[in-house]
Amino acid sequence: MTDPSRTGSDDARADGGFAVVELFTSQGCSSCPPAEEVLTDIERDARERALPVFALGFHVDYWDYLGWPDPFADAAYTRRQEAYARALGSGRLYTPQMVVNGTVEFVGSDRRRAADAIASALTAAPGAPLVLSVEDSPDGGRVVVDYQTPGTAEPAVLNVAVVERGLASDVARGENAGRTLRQDNVVRAFRSARLDSERGRVELAVPPDLDRRQASVIGYLQHDGDRAVVAAAAVEVSAPAR
Repeated sequence: MTDPSRTGSDDARADGGFAVVELFTSQGCSSCPPAEEVLTDIERDARERALPVFALGFHVDYWDYLGWPDPFADAAYTRRQEAYARALGSGRLYTPQMVVNGTVEFVGSDRRRAADAIASALTAAPGAPLVLSVEDSPDGGRVVVDYQTPGTAEPAVLNVAVVERGLASDVARGENAGRTLRQDNVVRAFRSARLDSERGRVELAVPPDLDRRQASVIGYLQHDGDRAVVAAAAVEVSAPAR
């Protein structure tokens, strides 16, 4: 039985699989903080154990009507969740929702389901190669990412996200009114582009309050049809690629 406090096994790491974990969440949703704690634990466990597990918190905007406009929400992230609803056949939007490698979805606060899905992903066949590097930009409002995908044959979309750890928000209204929410790997910038060459560059506009010392770039290749993620990599914004 999988230990729900951990994201996978050391044996799984040796097999070459990976897990991209996307959480759709909102500061306006009272059910979301427990799922964000799960995402924090996933990120921390992966970092401590050097596992190829890549966590992203996408904040959707459809809870903003309750009176608290989530500062990290973006309508584009809602549209991304809508695309998953169509591809996965659920036909509905809800938070918190977790999606692993583009093909498995469940309630994001379900720690055991998350652990099992990640462990299964880590024991899958190795993904396609993907190498990322971040180039210094004189413009502090941008993050410039170079990518290489040698030998990638099938049509795919390259997703590139800038995520930030260690964020805290005092929520004044809505279902979480009066709470201080602490969140990790919040998506602060995101771009998707059809992959048409083995190497290239993506530039992302980032908010002026981004703490680059707490920020990472996560890139992942995804089939446009079934949404399956076939490669993933990460690099710190202020450090060489890993």
